[in-house]
Parts: sequence; structure tokens; C-alpha cells
Amino acid sequence: MLSELEVYLFRQLWHVAHDASSWHSGFARQVVPKSDGCRLLAVELTSSNTKPVVQEFQSVELSCIIKSTVTPDPRIEWKKIRDGETSYVFFDNKMQGDFATRAEILSRTSLVIKNTTRMDTATYRCEVAAPSDTKTIDEINIQLTVQVKPVTPRCTVPKAVPVGKTASLHCHENEGFPKSTYSWYRNSEPLSPDTKSNAKFQNSSYSLNPTTGTLVFHAVHKGDTGRYSCIATNDAGFAKCEEQEMEVYDLNIGGIIGGVLVVVAVLVLITLGICCAYRRGYFANSKENGESYKTPAKPDGVNYIRTDDEGDFRHKSSFVI
Repeated sequence: MLSELEVYLFRQLWHVAHDASSWHSGFARQVVPKSDGCRLLAVELTSSNTKPVVQEFQSVELSCIIKSTVTPDPRIEWKKIRDGETSYVFFDNKMQGDFATRAEILSRTSLVIKNTTRMDTATYRCEVAAPSDTKTIDEINIQLTVQVKPVTPRCTVPKAVPVGKTASLHCHENEGFPKSTYSWYRNSEPLSPDTKSNAKFQNSSYSLNPTTGTLVFHAVHKGDTGRYSCIATNDAGFAKCEEQEMEVYDLNIGGIIGGVLVVVAVLVLITLGICCAYRRGYFANSKENGESYKTPAKPDGVNYIRTDDEGDFRHKSSFVI
């Protein structure tokens, strides 16, 4: 059996071995063993927001944070990727292009863009080169979205439509980003996309497309008369066009029939007049009176002398030999 001293020494050796194992496993996470020594952690980047969203003309920070590095002065670069093309934003410790007057580096690596425009919507890449680290280069992508408010939409509303006919109203604008959706109003009350959901519009027969901004009445009735306006909306805001009046009127069936009868009566009278003129010989007499007397052709070298009595004439030779 082991003596108390041997047991004590065994326990001490076990604790030392356990502590050494724990220390080695922790150290292994901090260093990378190499044949020529130990090198420290690789450079690693992170971001507090990889998909920032901002409205046009506001400022935005593109977060790029160095999580770990031992290089005292790593090289920082920012690039912009838009429509497949890559350009420098920050290179050689200087802002490039139009960013020179409206961007700056914050907290060593983050990028702040002032007075953003819709053209700033793009992917931005933060690249850090740390020569003293195991992994000398790391990068992170930031997707920036610049939202643009809609402009006043262009609205087209017919001024007058007969009962029972189709009427199309249009609303559209091209400036908003993301793309706008559209809603229509009649007398300042919103038109529901589903006519059955609102008792006020159950008698209306229309279809509304919020994506295209088209409102179509398949068969208008008197109740569709009113002032119509449209609002374009996106995440950045909204814009409204001015109200326009649409009148729905009844067709004057009696007036239409009367007009048709008058036209038919006029055509009948003209036809009868022409027939009577033919029967009475007006057109034949006009033709006869229009005929003129033609002098008969005479042979060469013969002259005809007309006498007082038509049809009688005498011959005079005028041969030249």
C-alpha cells in the first residue's frame, strides 16, 4: 500500500498535469504553432450592421470593426461594388472620387458617408491588411440601401364617361426607391382593392392594381361620379396628385334616335328629288342643250361657202397645180 506521503505526491502531480493541460488547450486557441516559433491571432473583422438603410441626403455609417489583430498599423481600404463594377472609396489613406468631399474614416476603420444619394446604393467592401498576423488579410461586405421618396405621381382621369362604359384611371411615378405602391381615393375616401370589404363600394364594379397604379371601372354608374386622387407610397415617404373630377352621365337615347331619324329623312328626300328630276327629263335636256354644232370635215383643197339656207352650199374649186 502507498504511504500517505506517496499519496500526497501523486495528488500534487495530478493537479499539475491537469493545470498544464488546461493551460495548453487555452493557449492553443490563442497561438498557432510553427516550426520557427509561435505566431499570434489572424486579423478578423466584424460589423454592427451589414445592411444599413438610409434616406436620401442623410448621413450613414458603414461599420467595419477590427475584432482582433496584433499589427499596430494595419492598412485599410474601402471599395464600392455597383452593377458589377468595382471602384475605390478609400485608398492609400485618402478618399477617392466624389467621396473626397463627403466621406471620412471613423474609429480607425468605419466609413461615414454624408449627403447620400440614390447612386450610393451599392455593396461596400472593407479590407484590412495586417502583415504581422497569421492571416494577413480579411474583408467584410456592407450592403447600403439609400431610399428615395416618391415624387408627385402623374394621374390620368377621364372627365366624362357614359353610364355602362369602361373607364380607366392611371397613376405612376418613376423616382421613388424602392418602387412605389399606389392607392386611389374618391372624394378623399380610400378605394378598397376588394369592393366587398366596404359597403360604400359594393355597387361599384372596378379592379385596382396597387403595383401599376391602374384603376379600371368595368361598367360605370352614376355613383362613380366624384373627385379622384392617387397617392404613391414607399418606405421613404409618399406623394399625392391633385384631385380630378370624373362625371358619369346618362345616354340621351331619345335624342340619339331623333338625330338618326332626321338624317334618314334628309337622305330619303334627296333620293326622291333626284328620281323626280330624272323622270321629268331635267338631266336629259341638260345633255341635249349642251351639244354644239360641229362643222363637217372638208376634203383637202375644197372650200365650202355657207348660204342663207342651212344645208345648201355651193362648190368652189381651189385646186392649185
